[in-house]
Amino acid sequence: MGALVTVQVAAGSAEDGLPWLITFGPLGDEGAWEPVVCGPYERRHALGLAGAVAADDDVLAVVEPMWPKVSVAEIRAEVAASQEWAAADGYAGDPLDGDFAPTAAGESADAPAEAPDGGATGDIPAPDPGEVRAAFARIFGRLPGG
Repeated sequence: MGALVTVQVAAGSAEDGLPWLITFGPLGDEGAWEPVVCGPYERRHALGLAGAVAADDDVLAVVEPMWPKVSVAEIRAEVAASQEWAAADGYAGDPLDGDFAPTAAGESADAPAEAPDGGATGDIPAPDPGEVRAAFARIFGRLPGG
């Protein structure tokens, strides 16, 4: 039996109407494997799917809204808010996290990450908000049954 973690939101709130993602990962530090991210779903569907998987499998299912941040400034503000919350709450990091060497943006410890066109991800310019909104529409249009 696994565990389900989610953000509690009020019914009818703006967050309730966002698309939601499920991240399935290892429960504890035994049998470490790379997390699997699924979605987007409506919140009710995400909770139902995550609950069903976590009930039968030894996984941690995290259900959270997919925040439609469309600019670098919005993303940085969200990161800063999270960091401030962690500092105010006394959060010292995940004790299950290993000691990982820091890497430059767009790189992993093994090899530089690549963009879809084969270039380094650091070579991709940040899109403007209009491009991101247009991409959301394209992504949702490609979903099965869409």
